[in-house]
Amino acid sequence: MKVSKLLGQRFKNAPSDCVIESHALMTRGGYMKYVANGIYSLFMPTKRITKKIEAIIRDEMDKADGQEVMFPVAMPATLWEESGRYDSIGSELARWKDRSGNKMVLGMTHEEAAVQLARDTAASYADYPFMIYQIQTKFRDEPRARGGLIRVREFTMKDAYSFHTSEADLDAYYDIQFKAYENIFRRAGAKNVVAVKSDSGMMGGNVSHEFMLLSEIGEDTIAICPTCGYSANMEAADVIVNNEAGEVSELEKIATPDVKTIDELTKALGIAPTAFCKAVVYQKNADDSYVIVFIRGDLEVNETKLRNYLKYEIHPGTIMEDSGIVAGFIGPVGFPKNVKVVFDASLKGIESLVCGANEADFHFKGMNIARDVGEVEYADVAKIFEGALCPVCGKPHITINKGIEIGNIFKLGTKYTKSMGMTYLDSDGEAKNPIMGCYGIGVGRLAASICQESHDDFGPIWPMSIAPWQVEVCNLRSDDETVNSTAAALYEDLKAAGVEVLYDDRNIRPGAMFADADLFGIPVRVVVSPKTCERGVVEVSFRDKSWKGDIALADAVSELRRIVDEQLALYK
Repeated sequence: MKVSKLLGQRFKNAPSDCVIESHALMTRGGYMKYVANGIYSLFMPTKRITKKIEAIIRDEMDKADGQEVMFPVAMPATLWEESGRYDSIGSELARWKDRSGNKMVLGMTHEEAAVQLARDTAASYADYPFMIYQIQTKFRDEPRARGGLIRVREFTMKDAYSFHTSEADLDAYYDIQFKAYENIFRRAGAKNVVAVKSDSGMMGGNVSHEFMLLSEIGEDTIAICPTCGYSANMEAADVIVNNEAGEVSELEKIATPDVKTIDELTKALGIAPTAFCKAVVYQKNADDSYVIVFIRGDLEVNETKLRNYLKYEIHPGTIMEDSGIVAGFIGPVGFPKNVKVVFDASLKGIESLVCGANEADFHFKGMNIARDVGEVEYADVAKIFEGALCPVCGKPHITINKGIEIGNIFKLGTKYTKSMGMTYLDSDGEAKNPIMGCYGIGVGRLAASICQESHDDFGPIWPMSIAPWQVEVCNLRSDDETVNSTAAALYEDLKAAGVEVLYDDRNIRPGAMFADADLFGIPVRVVVSPKTCERGVVEVSFRDKSWKGDIALADAVSELRRIVDEQLALYK
């Protein structure tokens, strides 16, 4: 490809709204064009990058016995009504009516379509297991589109769905997909990727993992133990605390006028926050009934864990005067019985606590849950924190990191096959629901995330495995007959040798040409100039600045072919 023929412009500066590096560089470099909020058109360089990512994904999915299929983008709402998600999912799901008045949706994920495709076909246990996958356009009306291709509304995604007759078979295949995902991200050149335990969210299922590319611009928060390798999304991380039981003492009501917060109580009583039983107020979305969480004074509530425990949606509570709840002085002793109460596991084993007395300006000291409240059920609804105890190795080494989710895998169980009536006849003649797994990767997000991870101030540094081209030839003097003929011949010879080559044949200043070359981010740059022609060489440099040197013009094609092959081998 010649740059003079390449559609797209490169710019010195990015628009002011491009605050994330990958967004700024891919906008400046002519990779994409804004169409609407979270919707972009892609120029040829990005299309070549994503095509290579898709090829890697297809190769790994095919190795895992995947069958590539294609589901529709537009689906009848009846499929989503069967699964129950038509009503349970909010405005992220695009709903509309066709000209006949039929309710329709745009696919943001395709579990329903996968079940519909397979349920009348896989009728016997002998038809199992199998996996079907697609690489398809999806639409999610994302309220927080940001960062260019990092978070969009319209996107290309690989989603795969496996069907099994036993949990053991799903477990085995889940491990196969886990390894396939590790291979995909390694082969695509993503370096700092960790697999973390995650919350299944709207997808359902009991077990799920997210593959996170560690990055300061990531929206997900990850807990990692560098000692043993434990990792989990903040929303799913287990919180382990090492409580000191303390001495059992009498329950004592003490006056605490206008002292409501943990900080105020700590100063007033000289007691550490770890000895406080803090109350956090929520309300159930469905009817605004109250939910009170009692948690250790130094910890925060993880609302995702709380929702999963309650199995219904909640929101931060507003305490009304007629509620019987005394704001700032809430405690579990004598608390109204008609209010849902959750005790976090961080309180377990503490023999003496400070808590509200459910009376304005009073607290209790010496509160013992077993004695003063009775038998309670403890649940882990706390938010993990820096320096927390690792749930696996027990060391206080948990670190909190940011990450970009670039892939996810779920054990869905029978959530969709049961609700949509998909069955098969088992060997004993009994009708059973297949067990499903689900596996997704955002193609454009992966490309942008790799740009975010591998760049400098001047442009992307694309890995050889997904670079839009492998070599760029820069003709510094297209008005010089010798330079022009040498560069043009090298371009043609490299193409003949099977090298993907971009040829900058424009008559522009060398500084402008090199600035554009940085934005193209191609792994190997070859410069042809009057000086190199005089010496019978070409000047070769790597985009990551790891090597620069001269290669004899006579050996240039074979040497460049060797360099490309050596770099490609790193991603096999």
